[in-house]
Amino acid sequence: MIRTADVPTGLLPTVRPADPPVTAGPDHAEPGRAAGKKAAADGEDVAVGAAAVPAVAQSAGGPLPDLDEEEVKPRRGEKVVKLRPEQTDEGYKSVYSELTRPTLGSRIRGAVRVSGELMITFGLIVLLFAGYEVFGNSAKVQAEQNSLDDALAQQWADPTVAPSAAGPKAPAAPGKNLVGRMYIPKLDKQWVVVNGVTPKDIRYAPGHYPDTALPGQVGNFSVAGHRIRKIFWRLDEMKDGDVIGVETRDKWYVYRVTRVHVVQPSAVEVVAAVPNKPRQKAKKAMLTLTTCNPKFNNYERLVVHAELTDTAPRDKNAPDGGMPAEMKA
Repeated sequence: MIRTADVPTGLLPTVRPADPPVTAGPDHAEPGRAAGKKAAADGEDVAVGAAAVPAVAQSAGGPLPDLDEEEVKPRRGEKVVKLRPEQTDEGYKSVYSELTRPTLGSRIRGAVRVSGELMITFGLIVLLFAGYEVFGNSAKVQAEQNSLDDALAQQWADPTVAPSAAGPKAPAAPGKNLVGRMYIPKLDKQWVVVNGVTPKDIRYAPGHYPDTALPGQVGNFSVAGHRIRKIFWRLDEMKDGDVIGVETRDKWYVYRVTRVHVVQPSAVEVVAAVPNKPRQKAKKAMLTLTTCNPKFNNYERLVVHAELTDTAPRDKNAPDGGMPAEMKA
């Protein structure tokens, strides 16, 4: 006997044994009936010959549904993906293994992505280095110019004595000789010009082309300089008639711009005795400045030509050395 309150039941017919009937007595009562009478006396509902069955409702005329294998119809715009691994001839597979499995396309995309990241990193390093070369070394250039200016002043004060060595913190003066000072009032700039145009010579100062004329001489006094903030950065602002001054130990030379143009790096004729006319003999005192063009690049050269218009003696006793008025900013 099983209580109906405990489990769902199904009533089964009672099958009597084939043995001959036994006289009922107090000690030989049928178990089922005795239990039934006892349960009836206790007021409980019972089912005779009940057996437990699964709690799942059975569909009429068919097997019980398999909930794990029940097909779930996706809604519009959705895709149903089975997450449970499935066994195949190649082993267990799941959506995760299929999505993460490397393929030729994924390897190519990974290689392209890594290459792109490396190129971006390299480009940033080059850009930072270029920025430092243009903007970050201004203090270094200024320190070098101060050192050169002190050496030039000492050399001019006593030409028989060589300039003293620079201090431990000051950069060494490039070049063998110092030519003089150059002024551009329009740009509010002045520099000590060294003799030489090697990378070491013009690293921190404009350099004089050794095979060209000296300041004030007939010919072409030619000077090269880097396109950095402290040197020829704004040289493209020069116009016809602007003043460029040069100071030597004994004289002041005033030049006025006659032409500004851009040439290819191979156009060496711009520093000829007669600019752009290397076969002609010089009759005038000229000045030529050259630098890289455009800014941040060097595939062209910016060239400024100027002609000597005035000469004045340098007064060693004057506070400004007797600088001509047109050279003052």
